[in-house]
Amino acid sequence: MTLLGPATRLTIIIGESDQWRHRPLYTEIVHRAHAARLGGATVLRGIEGFGKSSRIHTARLVSLSEDLPVMIVIVSSRERVEAFLPQVEDLVTEGLVMVEPVEVIKYSGR
Repeated sequence: MTLLGPATRLTIIIGESDQWRHRPLYTEIVHRAHAARLGGATVLRGIEGFGKSSRIHTARLVSLSEDLPVMIVIVSSRERVEAFLPQVEDLVTEGLVMVEPVEVIKYSGR
């Protein structure tokens, strides 16, 4: 897939312990994004954060959290992201889902 110029970024923030059929939810999302032939996906593990519940999750040794924030960032064409959103809506029951336009400057692999 060639991805230069205008594109769309889909950002999903969920908890690390969120599951989909006994599998990490972030893994399910990445595998579905791959199957949908989206441009690329990256999972980032947060070290601290809070959401709608206002409960702070942290990786500090004093309070080892088992549910740190996880952010899945997916970049692809607007059309492919929009076609993928119904799957995200089915999978993500708690968390934050954002869609925003981006400009891809470089997209290359090995």
